[in-house]
Amino acid sequence: MKINKLMLFAFLALFLVQFKAEAQQKITVYTVGDSTVKNGRGDGTGGLWGWGDYIGQFLDSTKVRIENHALGGTSSRSYQNLGLWDAVYKKLKKGDYVLIQWGHNDDGPLNDTIRARGTIKGISEKTEEIDNLITKKHEIVHSYGWYIRKVVKEAKAKGAIPIVMSPIPRNTWKNGKLPRNNTSYGLWAKQIADQEKVVFIDLNDRMAKKLEQFGEAKVTGTYFYKKDHTHPSAKGAVVAATSIIEGLKVSKSPLKNYILENPVIQLPRKINVFLIGDSTMADNNNENAVGWGVMAPRYFDTTRVNIVNKARGGRSSRTFDFEGLWNKTKSEIQPNDFVIIQFGHNDAGKIDGEKFRGSINGIGDETQVVNRADSLTETVHTYGWYMKKFIRETREKGATPIVMSLTPRNEWPNGKVEQRDETYIKWSQQVAEVEKVDYINLS
Repeated sequence: MKINKLMLFAFLALFLVQFKAEAQQKITVYTVGDSTVKNGRGDGTGGLWGWGDYIGQFLDSTKVRIENHALGGTSSRSYQNLGLWDAVYKKLKKGDYVLIQWGHNDDGPLNDTIRARGTIKGISEKTEEIDNLITKKHEIVHSYGWYIRKVVKEAKAKGAIPIVMSPIPRNTWKNGKLPRNNTSYGLWAKQIADQEKVVFIDLNDRMAKKLEQFGEAKVTGTYFYKKDHTHPSAKGAVVAATSIIEGLKVSKSPLKNYILENPVIQLPRKINVFLIGDSTMADNNNENAVGWGVMAPRYFDTTRVNIVNKARGGRSSRTFDFEGLWNKTKSEIQPNDFVIIQFGHNDAGKIDGEKFRGSINGIGDETQVVNRADSLTETVHTYGWYMKKFIRETREKGATPIVMSLTPRNEWPNGKVEQRDETYIKWSQQVAEVEKVDYINLS
């Protein structure tokens, strides 16, 4: 027994040594820059991504690993003032790479109470002394080129290999063309790269040319959003990463030896928003009876989500479940999806007769056994019971349920639109409160 334990420990020790050795053999590609390199936490919040989130998919992960250290809102100056470059510098080892891209935020004020992140234009040794209104410290502000050169030189001093890039283009079109920064930050980045004899990739021009081939109408809404002309979508970030890879291929950088021949790029999965309900939500193939779910895609960012309308005319919460429509929907739900639940119009029908679609009033656990016309026996539950079932089983799938009240009918008792405040509106809201889910009173 002792011999077996010794052999096990020896095997584990050997495995750990080998694993550590393999990890040490991998080179690391560090990315430093602003939000166009890494947006937020790099998880696509708001649908925005940086090229640093995708560059790794083009490289051989058995030999290279990526560390994206970019931070949104930073300039070449503020990134270093925050100590972010120091953190990367300490980790650098010989043979690592540093991909460098700043410029979008360097154009701001040198000193103010909001960001104080601007740099002096150009690559000169000119300086300006300020008392920083944010940090309350005396500071010597340098040129954009000075800060880029500092990162390049310090990376080289550690035996790492810096690669400098011009900032990606903004999605601001004029006469079918995107603006270039080849007389400002793109030019200055190139000048520093040339002087320091390191590889320069004109990401700005390369990406702009690709986007111009698509045209403004296709780019806006697919590669960038109408609401934001600076930060790309996932597809836009991939275009930027592709442009970098193409630049590497024609450069003298040894990093091109790690580029995959036929990379398969994985874009983030689109979130599904499932709609379950009745004809007031459904696609009824009738222009005179259009459910609101038909129009829903107009109000969602369909580059990021799919609207999956599973609503069916004539269904109550009971029949949607009994007919297997819910089970079919549930089989398609994935983690992080959403399910919007709206029933009530048909739940007021007969429980034991005609269409057999009525549910028991309320949200309790009462049941009623009925013999259906099709000779099947059915245990009928309350309206709230079915709603709770949909909610709980949605959560079991890792998705988020949202409860919605039924829509009002075009009925006007006493000059007021009919409301069912004491029945289905109240019960749907009670269910939402009990289950602690978001509720929308559509009525």
